[in-house]
Amino acid sequence: SQCRTSVREIRLSSQPDSAYFLRVAWEGRGLGSGFRVLLTDGQKAWTGAVSAEAVRSEAEDLEMQADRYVEELQEALTSSGGSAPFSFTLAPPPDAAAAATVTLTYEKQQKDISFRLGSVCLSAVSDPLVVVTKLLSETLQRGTELDLQNQNLEQENQRLRGEQERMESRLKLYAAAKDSLEAELFSRFVLVLNEKKEKLRSLQERAAQLEERSRGNHSEPTRPQQDEYGGTTDEEPEEEERKSACPASSLDDSLHDITDVAPTRKRRFRHLEAPGAASTRGGLALRCRPLAGEETHSSAVKPAGARIPDSSDQRRPDRVQPPPPSWVLLQSGLIRRLDGEDALSSAF
Repeated sequence: SQCRTSVREIRLSSQPDSAYFLRVAWEGRGLGSGFRVLLTDGQKAWTGAVSAEAVRSEAEDLEMQADRYVEELQEALTSSGGSAPFSFTLAPPPDAAAAATVTLTYEKQQKDISFRLGSVCLSAVSDPLVVVTKLLSETLQRGTELDLQNQNLEQENQRLRGEQERMESRLKLYAAAKDSLEAELFSRFVLVLNEKKEKLRSLQERAAQLEERSRGNHSEPTRPQQDEYGGTTDEEPEEEERKSACPASSLDDSLHDITDVAPTRKRRFRHLEAPGAASTRGGLALRCRPLAGEETHSSAVKPAGARIPDSSDQRRPDRVQPPPPSWVLLQSGLIRRLDGEDALSSAF
C-alpha cells in the first residue's frame, strides 16, 4: 500500500510563541492501522510510532467507536486548519536537560472542558540535521506535487470554463431558435385556426342558405293559388263598382212591375171586365207596339241613361258594356202576351 504523509505546524501550550512542525506518515486509508510521528523545531528532532492496538485501546478508554476516534485523531494530527480546537503538550519540556524521550499529548477542547485524545512517546534523534533536511525535501516535493496538481486543476477548470461558455452560447442559440420556432408555430396555429373558423362560418352560411331554399321550395306550390285568389278578390270589387256606376234603367223597373202585375191583371180580365179597360189596353198596346220590332232594330229603343255601344267600346274592354238586347226581347214577348190576352178578353 502507498504511504501517505502529512506535515503541519503546531504550537505547544507551554510555549505558544515557538513553532514546531509535526510530520505524520501512515499506510492504508487512515490512522487506524497505525502511524509514525516526527517532531522538530529546526534544531532538535524526535520521532516515534503508534500501533493499531494502541489506537483501539485509546478508543476503548474514551468509550468511543473506533471509526469516530480515528476521525478525531486524524483531524487533530493532520488537519491544516490550525490547532484552535486541539491543544498539544510536550513533557518534559524541550528546553530542559537533554532527555532521551519525551511524550507528546494531544487533547480536544470543547466549550469549557477538554479531554485527552491520546499520546505518543518520542525518542530524540541523534542527527537532527538529516531529519530536518529530509523533512524539508519531502515538504518541497509535496509542494511540487501540490503545484502540479493545482496546475492540472487550473487546466481542468479552464477547460470546463470554456465548455461552459460554449454550452451557454449554444443554449442561447437554442433559446433563440426555440423562441422563433414557438412564434412560427403560433402564427401557423393562428392561421390554421382562422381558416377553420372561416370554413365553419362558410359552412354555416351555406347550411342556412340551403335551409332557406328548402323552405322556399315547400312554400312555392301554394303561391300561385294565393296569387290567383288575390287577383280574383281584387277584380270582383272593380266589376261590382263598374256595374254599380251604370244608371238604372226605367224599363227594367217597368219590366219587374209588368212581370209581377201581369198574372193579377190576367185573372182580373177573366173574372171582371172593368169599364174602359179596352181603351186602356189599346192605348198600352199602341204605346208598346213600336217595341215589337226590337228583334231586328234593337238600337231604336234604349233605356234612359243607356248608351249605344260603338267600335271604340269594343277596343276598350275596360268600359262597361250595355246590357244585351235580351231584355228588350223579354219586354217584347211580355207585351205580345199582353196583346193576346187583350184579344181574348175582347172576344169574351
